[in-house]
Amino acid sequence: MSAPFEIAFKPIDKPEVGVNGYDGFKPGTTTLLEKGSTREGWDGERTKALKSDILLEHDVAMTMRDGATLYTDIYRPADATGPVPVLVMWSLYGKRYSSINMLPVTTWRCGIRSSDLSGWEKFESLDPAVYCPRGYAIASVDIRGSGHSSGSVQIMGEKMAQDGYDVIEALAKMSWCNGNVGMAGNSFLAISQWHIAAQQPPSLKAIAPWEGCGDLFREQFARGGVFEISNMDLINKLIIKGQTGTEDFAEMYAREPLDCPYWADKRPDMSKIRIPAYVSGSDFSSIHTMGSIRGFWQCQGPKWIRWSGRQEWHDLYVVHPDLSIPDSNAELLDFFDHYLLGKDNGFVENTPKIRWALLQGGDREAIEGVVIKDFPLPDTDYRDLYLGADGKLVSSAPEEAASVSYVSRGDDKGVVSFDIRFDAKTQLVGIPKAIVYMSTKDHDDMNVYVTLKKLDKHGNPLQHMTVPRARALAPSHAEIEPKDRTSLLLHPGSLGVLRASHRHIDPTKNLHPNWPWHPHTFEEKLKPGEVVRLEIGIWAMGWQYDAGEGLRVEIGGGHDMNHEIRHFTTRFPPESTLNKGKHTVHFGGEFPSKVILPFVSI
Repeated sequence: MSAPFEIAFKPIDKPEVGVNGYDGFKPGTTTLLEKGSTREGWDGERTKALKSDILLEHDVAMTMRDGATLYTDIYRPADATGPVPVLVMWSLYGKRYSSINMLPVTTWRCGIRSSDLSGWEKFESLDPAVYCPRGYAIASVDIRGSGHSSGSVQIMGEKMAQDGYDVIEALAKMSWCNGNVGMAGNSFLAISQWHIAAQQPPSLKAIAPWEGCGDLFREQFARGGVFEISNMDLINKLIIKGQTGTEDFAEMYAREPLDCPYWADKRPDMSKIRIPAYVSGSDFSSIHTMGSIRGFWQCQGPKWIRWSGRQEWHDLYVVHPDLSIPDSNAELLDFFDHYLLGKDNGFVENTPKIRWALLQGGDREAIEGVVIKDFPLPDTDYRDLYLGADGKLVSSAPEEAASVSYVSRGDDKGVVSFDIRFDAKTQLVGIPKAIVYMSTKDHDDMNVYVTLKKLDKHGNPLQHMTVPRARALAPSHAEIEPKDRTSLLLHPGSLGVLRASHRHIDPTKNLHPNWPWHPHTFEEKLKPGEVVRLEIGIWAMGWQYDAGEGLRVEIGGGHDMNHEIRHFTTRFPPESTLNKGKHTVHFGGEFPSKVILPFVSI
């Protein structure tokens, strides 16, 4: 079935030998990767040695239902005595673009060392050095339009998912395969699993989405109705290589700034996923948090969810024997052993269905592996805390109406904040929400950002460092250099975003009372000075507070631009979609602005 919309594409560079790990187009050739061999990492380090011989089949061609050809590298255990299951790594980054190529440009390399990797893993995918010795093949696919695969890169949606279906069924029929296929991987490789598994390919028996966004409009490119290209232009310029082009999201937003069939195609129906799912996520992904939760809620097969206190790539690749948390890959292998190899290994009986992480901030590690009954917890105490005078959060709505303003954009940009201090140990785990009454005299719209920040006993904001202390490159949280204070390393707190003209809610589609469904199909522009009620869903949180520590609700206009990647962006959102002038927050009296927080005891 053809898509009911036309997709805009932009050009990308062709694969070049020596760039992003690419070493040429080699269909029909096989390489033996020998046991004990290593590769060059960064700064003179070597990767970890292979534990067994691995056969690498280069550029295996697969024909799609429309005649297009996709190419995949296949890693197989050289000592296999019979058919093996295959794990599919589905992305546009290039079959040989590994973490060795990518991580050196990140903050602290996310605490990952060359010796944690083999260098044969596609970026964000499982490492053949770990899975082939255990009896698995790894298929590293160049999706349509990437590498030498046919066509242009289409990112998510039904057409891409159909390709995934066709590749899975082709792999299952190969002589070396036992007919059982799984999918795994992080970010793009996780998001694609939601789309492909919803197509229900018969040979796909289990998935393991590791931090996977579930709705590209609401969770990535137009969160709350506010467009943000994020790092997509960087990816287009430096990472994706292919023969023609890749999907142009800036152009598609310019054509379709509201939800429509094009954007709806980027939100899979997760209720159609009826196979086992092992889901991983965290509070601090700026894209994936709520998609991981919705996937767990809506998948219909046996399912597990494991919430992490570590940055997603670090969590995927690094074993920390000094931390009281299991090796995530060892557990994932047990999951696949049960569902793809049929082993009665106790995974189903012994693995808790839901484990969460409590963040503490500063130099304290997250408390991970906390077993809970459900998410959110059934006995959560949802408390209303109201915005009050003198920047305080109070338990009752103030009788007198008041207001406070901030500059929403530019050099004088500011925020307003409201604090509360906890007298006893406190745990907030679940989905919070803000209901704020706001106005502006300077524009017909507002982009509003609400952040929940932890405060230390002196009232200073605390952030969670996503790399464990054992791999930190600063003596303490307080001594991290300004250039390293990036979102990849530090999590300031859970965030909610809403464009005021997108404030309409369809309650019939709310998945949780604190997670309002905004259709984003029409705009309700503001009149000068008009006070509007904004119901803003805030992404999931899991924090523990000691007595004397506190919480701050910060309201502002957000960032105008991610300056770290600005030089890769050539097309910016229209001026009319950006903030202008002052925003006013009204509270008390007829304007009971508040936050709803999930208090628990676990």
